[in-house]
Amino acid sequence: MARHRIRDEIRSLDPVRDNQRICYLDSTFEFPFDMTRALEFALFRTFASERISSLLARTGEFTERPQKRYDDTDLIISEIYASGYESERGLAAIRRMNQQHGRFQIADEDMRYVLSTFVLEPIRWLDRFGWRPMDAEEKRAQFEFWRQVARRMNIQDIPESLEAMEAFNQAYEAAYFHFAPSNHRVAESVREMFIGWLLPRPLRFLGRPVVHALMDDRLLAACGFPPVSPTWRALVEAGVRLRARALRFFPPRRRPLLRTQLPRPKTYPDGWELEKLGPEGT
Repeated sequence: MARHRIRDEIRSLDPVRDNQRICYLDSTFEFPFDMTRALEFALFRTFASERISSLLARTGEFTERPQKRYDDTDLIISEIYASGYESERGLAAIRRMNQQHGRFQIADEDMRYVLSTFVLEPIRWLDRFGWRPMDAEEKRAQFEFWRQVARRMNIQDIPESLEAMEAFNQAYEAAYFHFAPSNHRVAESVREMFIGWLLPRPLRFLGRPVVHALMDDRLLAACGFPPVSPTWRALVEAGVRLRARALRFFPPRRRPLLRTQLPRPKTYPDGWELEKLGPEGT
């Protein structure tokens, strides 16, 4: 089966030397849905730090134009995954990301934390909810991939191993995860955008408890969201895991799912250009 061939190819590759190929296969064949959901929930973790959310609230990008801000971020990350960080397109995507960040004074510690969520949240999500977890080689490739991206973004003091990045991630959250009005403002806006993809405004109250159930208690508190009962959390998580078990019986993906080719009717009805992603004037 194609699914087995892809996994066999991944296992034949070196996670350091071939990290771009492994991440391409994972993000477009093996786990396109799960990696996207993981990175969406990774956004909430960045909002739980007042140091990050206060900047995002001031710019208004996630509160006033959340769909465009999401699409711009999704397209840049998807381009890097699809093309690789050494390609002309991948380097252009990284350059565009640097141009957007360069307008602001952002601490390297905060940039390292955001980077750590790109590495760790897909691994964690797949461990909990994937049709299979990432192999050790895939986890190492994920780390090496984003470490190379970080170097091209001039992020300093990048952890030297996946274990060191995990330790940094946990220490950052212990130090900076606490409630702030800006956390809630940005997180609420993005939560409503996600729910709005599936439910009309009068029914969004049905989706909020589901989103909350996929967050841990510390994240909920820092975002100002209500606590979730253990029973409700277990039910929602069981539903997501049921989807993963069912997926094992689906036919394997024969063509890559490239998010860069998905239509963006609300923000880019006539198509998009990499050099024009992000706020005007950047």
